[in-house]
Amino acid sequence: MKTDCNEKTFSFHEVGRREIIAQFDGGDITSDAGALLLKEVERGTQLLRRFAGCFTDHRAAELIEHTVAELVAQRSYALTLGYEDLNDHDDLRRDPLLAALVGKTDPKGRDRRREQDRGKALAGKSTLNRLELTLSDAGRSERYKKIVLDGNAVDVLFVEEFLRARGGDAPERIVLDLDCTDDPLHGNQEGRFFHGYYGEYCYLPLYVFCDGFLLCARLRTADIDGAAGSVKELERIVSQIREKWPTVTIVIRADSGFCREEIMAWCESHDVGFVLGLAKNSRLIEAIAEELQQAKALHDESKKAARVFKDFTYQTRETWSRERRVVGKAEHLDQGANPRFVVTSLSGAEMQASVLYEDFYCARGEMENRIKEQQLYLFADRTSTATMRANQIRLYFSSIAYVLLHTLRSVGLKGTEMATAQCHTIRLKLLKIGAQIRVTVRKIWVSLASGHPYADMFAAAYRNLQAMTPLHC
Repeated sequence: MKTDCNEKTFSFHEVGRREIIAQFDGGDITSDAGALLLKEVERGTQLLRRFAGCFTDHRAAELIEHTVAELVAQRSYALTLGYEDLNDHDDLRRDPLLAALVGKTDPKGRDRRREQDRGKALAGKSTLNRLELTLSDAGRSERYKKIVLDGNAVDVLFVEEFLRARGGDAPERIVLDLDCTDDPLHGNQEGRFFHGYYGEYCYLPLYVFCDGFLLCARLRTADIDGAAGSVKELERIVSQIREKWPTVTIVIRADSGFCREEIMAWCESHDVGFVLGLAKNSRLIEAIAEELQQAKALHDESKKAARVFKDFTYQTRETWSRERRVVGKAEHLDQGANPRFVVTSLSGAEMQASVLYEDFYCARGEMENRIKEQQLYLFADRTSTATMRANQIRLYFSSIAYVLLHTLRSVGLKGTEMATAQCHTIRLKLLKIGAQIRVTVRKIWVSLASGHPYADMFAAAYRNLQAMTPLHC
């Protein structure tokens, strides 16, 4: 075995009689060639272009190297590919494939106006962070940070994209899932607060989803009730949906943290249904005492989990303004009784008790999976900047990355075995493809790895995305 090596050549263990020699001479190689599918998503949705339109650029056009549209696309694509940190872009800015996705006419960064940017087609971290750190009232007089985001426009964009994606005739009913989660903080960020339930300093972001589509991602401090601000978000979202679908039935679904009189009363006065978890108490348990005994008897006989449901009306002594329908689940497990309750505006004729709980309410667990995707794999928890505004902007970027990948999943992978795959699975199997990049005068050649195990899946996604009708802004 030869072990000699220098700075450019590396010798490894032989395979039979063949010595293995490694050199950094492969030319332009990328590990992210599958991101070309995301370019097709953008062609069909113009999502990144519309997101860039939510920014106002006060920079002098004749002095800038990178447009807002390019900066937004670079940051968003990088998040989908797993590059969470702005520091990553000091290396990524040399990647000709990412440059091609962003729309650079010369992906290798040649012939740039500034000498220091030659060979670096994309922006570095110092330019990109201006998207996050610009103040809301910044103008041309600011020296460095002049790219202002209109958060209200982004909020509208998420609902617009949901309505566009659903397309066609109005559905008979849609379900809006609400939930909040903890976003741990490890510094002295603005708004940090110690949350007793989670046992850490954190933010408490609020999410609203509908059938996997993200409608709202609102960063909040943790010194509030988990349902705080929900009515305000519902007013905005429901109003926008009904502008396009005036007759659609809307139902909200959430756990007991959102079982608040303000939310239920608003729903009742705006013709919005609700199915909400209801925290158990002694009065509720007493109301299903007979059913709990029945469930115990069934469990003792079968040695399996047993459920009995009861439909009844209930009103709190102080907080509720009226009686409401409650479904009680009297369940007995090996560990003992496990009573659970939901309160709803839906009548028994619309949905019987067992169906309401088991099929409808329990389906909200799918939304929890979507939140985990965004928090764990699209870096919604990367809220490490100093201000709430900057961290909200980071959450917006994470949310845009989620919408890109969800569109790839719901459209590109429809009818395939990956139609319900999580974002990180899609990234690993379809986006992380090795390829050689060759840039000529008229073409950018992307030579994908011949042995990629999911080449057929890639081809299927490409065909589905090509069939999308492009959105013209």
